[in-house]
Amino acid sequence: MQRFALFIYKALGWKIKGRFPEEINKMVVIAAPHTSWHDFYMGLLFRSCIGVTINFLGKKELFKWPFGWYFRKVGGIPLDRFKSENKVDRIANMFNEHEVFRLALSPEGTRKKVENWKTGFYYIALKAQVPIVPITMDFGKKEHRIGVPLYPSGNLDHDMARLRLFFKDVQGKIPERS
Repeated sequence: MQRFALFIYKALGWKIKGRFPEEINKMVVIAAPHTSWHDFYMGLLFRSCIGVTINFLGKKELFKWPFGWYFRKVGGIPLDRFKSENKVDRIANMFNEHEVFRLALSPEGTRKKVENWKTGFYYIALKAQVPIVPITMDFGKKEHRIGVPLYPSGNLDHDMARLRLFFKDVQGKIPERS
């Protein structure tokens, strides 16, 4: 399957820059910019190319019939966005439930243009004591660039500035939402 994924990925003109730290079993992967539904299949294709399982969260409504089985099969975890519980604590606890758990999140929290990222991914990584690995989804350059793991220091402003710098000038599928 990995060879087939690489063939499709390269046929589409995409490339991977950097090395995914597969020796790290638990991490929060932030992939940005998230501007389109195309990000989903490109993320799955990227994941297949590097041969590493990376889970993702989705609204629980996506996990109903007829596609729920598929989303679970490819590593999706349903999340009830309306249930009154601390989502950061709930998601951070997922890291304790697995030997290997790499969770992909969109720092924007939506496909729409945002001025500021949500901070949930940061606090999840901080609480779970896992690094954040940034990965670009650059449709302009047709590349996924993998950054070095950032271990949250607790200084949100400093760490977010470093992460945002990594994504400078990256273009999403819908550029005006980048």
